[in-house]
Amino acid sequence: MKIRKVSVQQNSTQQNVYIYENKKEQYIVVAIPSLEWSIHVTYDDLANIESRLQQSLANVLDEEHVLPLAMKLAQWMREM
Repeated sequence: MKIRKVSVQQNSTQQNVYIYENKKEQYIVVAIPSLEWSIHVTYDDLANIESRLQQSLANVLDEEHVLPLAMKLAQWMREM
C-alpha cells in the first residue's frame, strides 16, 4: 500500500490518499478517507481510468477540482 498526500482544493490542507494494489487478483483500490470516497479498479479498467475517476469524483467534489485530482490519481495508479 502506498500513501500519498494531495491538496483536493486550492488552499486546503493536504489529504491522505491510500493506494492498494493486489497483483494476484489484478485490481487497485484508491481511497481518500477525508472525502469518504474510494474506488475499486481492475487492471482491465486502467485504459479508461481517468474518465472513470472523473465520474466517481464528481459525486463528492466540485467540478473544478475533479479533473486535476483524477489526472493525479491516474498517474499514481499507473506507477504501481
